[in-house]
Amino acid sequence: MRPRLALALAGLSGASGIALSAMGAHYPGGASLGTAGLFLMIHGAAFLALAALAGQGQLSGPLFSGVALGWMLGLALFCGDLAARVFLGTRLFPGAAPAGGVMLILAWAGLVLSVWRLRR
Repeated sequence: MRPRLALALAGLSGASGIALSAMGAHYPGGASLGTAGLFLMIHGAAFLALAALAGQGQLSGPLFSGVALGWMLGLALFCGDLAARVFLGTRLFPGAAPAGGVMLILAWAGLVLSVWRLRR
């Protein structure tokens, strides 16, 4: 993953997170939008850290790229499903939110592996 792409994902994630959090505060039945917004904002900061580490050459390679891809896809599934439930009254597909959550967990575990391999 290139630092510019990670920075773009940080901005997109952060902006979407703030927007969904604001909507959740005002939209009837929008509590899950607040959850989605929180996840996006947290991962916005995480993408920013990835960009900084990649820019310094601290993390690289396929495992590192897999972390960013896992976060991106996991957020799309998890947050997208929560937003679809509120705005569309339906799920993206059965199991979308849990699948996204599992992807996020695995991607964070992948970050641990990336750092562990770096230290060796």
